[in-house]
Amino acid sequence: MAERAAMSGTAKQTLLERCLQHLQEVGFSDLSMRELAAAIGTSHRMLHYHFGSRDGLLVEIVNLMEARQRAALAALEADTSDLTELSRAFWKRVSDPALAPAERLFFEIYAHALNGRPWTAGFRESVVTAWTGPVTDMLTRHGLPPRQAGRAARLSLAVGRGLLLDLLATGDQAAVDDAAELFAELIARVEEPRDTPPSPR
Repeated sequence: MAERAAMSGTAKQTLLERCLQHLQEVGFSDLSMRELAAAIGTSHRMLHYHFGSRDGLLVEIVNLMEARQRAALAALEADTSDLTELSRAFWKRVSDPALAPAERLFFEIYAHALNGRPWTAGFRESVVTAWTGPVTDMLTRHGLPPRQAGRAARLSLAVGRGLLLDLLATGDQAAVDDAAELFAELIARVEEPRDTPPSPR
């Protein structure tokens, strides 16, 4: 039983990886399950078996993409202790045009979540907290008090997603990159010690 479950999990992960690769190469926002299955070399029956529906598959693809981005951020943090450089490097990664199809899908799912689609329940529960927890921990390691780190983490997430949405909608890479650079400079100031206020006389 356990072996069968492990094999099923491996097959599901393999299909998910192939779907994400196809999305990043050519996109598939308008493809049916049958068309997508044919494109990645499987049957629509297998996609339904593992993901339940096209909507369920899309949510899982977005979750995989987000998990990869969090892993990338952790890897970048291991290479630098400077928050400004870390912010710059991560923005360079997420703003890569090659990721645009997957990021459009992310915002498409987000819009469905805002409209309360039942199949987005799990997405709504984790779309913010899956990031704020790790980023708060990261900022705490950089010396911020926990509450301040939590606030900065949520702000960073909101700014990053807002800039991505701007980039996807306008295509103005230079202007959005300039705004991202400003935020990279500002986030470093969060970790700077503040002057102690004078004692009341």
